[in-house]
Amino acid sequence: MLADGKNQQPTPSFFSRILSVLIKAIVLLGLLFVFDKLLPSISQQTQSFVVAKWQQLSLLQQELPTENSLPSPLPEQNLTDTWGAARSQGRSHEGIDIFAARGTPIQSTTQGIVRKVGENTLGGRVVVVVGPGGAGHYYAHLEDYADIAPNDWVNKGDVIGYVGDSGNAKGTPPHVHYGIYINGSAVNPYPLLQKD
Repeated sequence: MLADGKNQQPTPSFFSRILSVLIKAIVLLGLLFVFDKLLPSISQQTQSFVVAKWQQLSLLQQELPTENSLPSPLPEQNLTDTWGAARSQGRSHEGIDIFAARGTPIQSTTQGIVRKVGENTLGGRVVVVVGPGGAGHYYAHLEDYADIAPNDWVNKGDVIGYVGDSGNAKGTPPHVHYGIYINGSAVNPYPLLQKD
């Protein structure tokens, strides 16, 4: 006992401190190993989520498309500005139609994250890619999809689907409806596409 009445605790030796750190590291590595082996799907989902969020933040930091900055989703096909044309039920056309032979590969006009691969009433089979600045690139009336899924990363020029006439375009000449949405509002994609 010390003069002030307190018990003096023995100072741990260097060896015991090293041993303690090693035991903690081994336990932590063991837990990580068990987590990785027993719960691989959770590990993959967590990793995919983190990567997708990082890519999304990176895209939001980039500039929105500007005039003549995007390649055509159907290279070498004639582009016509069909924006605003009258449609059924008092709607106006919120994009442009690019005609090509059924099954022609449709290329992504931008890098980005696939947000939707699925169907809706008007567009039929559709793909939505979120690109730089958070702009949504909408491809509709597809015959079929490429091998892509939501949260996949695509690069400019990657095939995302194939020309068709699905949705309310059934029976019309095969084409892709291409639209761009910025902050939820449709904008005319024609001026943003490069003309050959």
